[in-house]
Amino acid sequence: QVQLTESGGGFVQAGGSLRLSCAASGRTFSSLNIGWFRQAHDKEREFVAAITRSAGVTYYADSVTGRFTISRDNAKNTVYLQIKSLKPEDTAIYYCAASTALAGDLKETILYAYWGQGTQVTVSS
Repeated sequence: QVQLTESGGGFVQAGGSLRLSCAASGRTFSSLNIGWFRQAHDKEREFVAAITRSAGVTYYADSVTGRFTISRDNAKNTVYLQIKSLKPEDTAIYYCAASTALAGDLKETILYAYWGQGTQVTVSS
């Protein structure tokens, strides 16, 4: 089992920045691919960013490329999502998720077996 806890969400004005954290426990952290997803009100959950287990290869949704940066600190069992130039359309609950898959598209929710409870990000215009 893997437990994931997100933090760092909040209420910010457009153009501001946040850093979300995803702390993991229960399994060797370095063996986990970690993804960030978000779900806005009345919308489906969508992929935001992901980072692979070993090489730390990163993937981003087109809508966030250049503004979001995902990174991991294996010593702290934590993945970060640095967000800058926030827009009102970034308002959503942000979830981190863990995948032990050895292959597959990390943009797909089906690849992730473990999910956190989410952290709310609200961006005012």
